[in-house]
Amino acid sequence: MKCVRTWSVSGSDHAGYETAWVDLGEPGTLRARGRAVGTSPVPYWVTYELETGDRYVTRRLRVSVEDADRTRELDLVRGADGQWTANGGPLPEVAGALDCDLGLCPMTNTMPVRRHGLHLGPGEHTFLMAWVKVPELTVGPSRQTYTHLARTERGARVRYASGTFRSDVEFDEDGVVVDYPQLARALT
Repeated sequence: MKCVRTWSVSGSDHAGYETAWVDLGEPGTLRARGRAVGTSPVPYWVTYELETGDRYVTRRLRVSVEDADRTRELDLVRGADGQWTANGGPLPEVAGALDCDLGLCPMTNTMPVRRHGLHLGPGEHTFLMAWVKVPELTVGPSRQTYTHLARTERGARVRYASGTFRSDVEFDEDGVVVDYPQLARALT
């Protein structure tokens, strides 16, 4: 299934838009290309390419952030052995994580939700993520819990929790974010 999603992204310290061109393939793979514009701490552009293997496990995330002063790039790779590298350097603190989570990007919530069918029915799972902070492009560990709350007219509501942050996120029937309170709302 191929689709295009555009989100209005907003929060207490950021605002912008993101568009992703998504290909949900078989068996359980995802490819996405996206572009976003952000405004904090300074205006910037983000371009990314995301590729997963079977069961939506991240293989690679390539990200570029451009602002008025410079361009930063990140090539985040998960090896078959579960080890991660950032621009070729090891990231032992996220070893074993299955997914990346690109900050302020609703697209990267799709992988764990689809893998465990949380857009289809009950369940709760806690994950270690390779979390990418934007616009800095630093990578660190993030524990995140996803809990299916209810089926909805469009798909499902799933609670996202990490640390003290909580949000009840609405996903469509394909497991793609429709409404992420405090972060993003789909326009298309």
